[in-house]
Amino acid sequence: MTEKTGIPLSVVISPASTHDIKQVTEVVDKTIIKRPQSSSKSKNKRRRRQQQQQHLCLDKGYNSAEQEQELIKRGYMLHIPIKKKKGEDGEEKMDEKDVPNRKKYSPKRWVVERTNSWHNRFRKLFTRYEKKDDNYLGLIQLTCCIIIYRKIILE
Repeated sequence: MTEKTGIPLSVVISPASTHDIKQVTEVVDKTIIKRPQSSSKSKNKRRRRQQQQQHLCLDKGYNSAEQEQELIKRGYMLHIPIKKKKGEDGEEKMDEKDVPNRKKYSPKRWVVERTNSWHNRFRKLFTRYEKKDDNYLGLIQLTCCIIIYRKIILE
């Protein structure tokens, strides 16, 4: 999980055969930086609810009603592309779901892919040689610190 400039916020290690949708709530829960809470006490509940919501961009692989509801409970506004279905006449139709906290498009998904590319530049991480998960997680956390240092301090 990254923020909008590509700084890593959360890392979870899982087996290669595990689908990403099964790990999304764990990744969100293990975020290092806590989400900001609204300090102003406005009279309008709708405005306060909008201030508390954080935007979360996901790709089509995370399109699961069960996981969407879990993320909405955690206060996220989801940005997931809607799956297109082919109709009888061959034209593509949008799958309309009535999920309240969901936008139609995911505009900034490439930020995560760029951060993954930064991780792949570290030769030690590109091919995993460590047998213990804790050792590999420690290396990933070290590379996250280096990426944050390069992004914040050096730029």
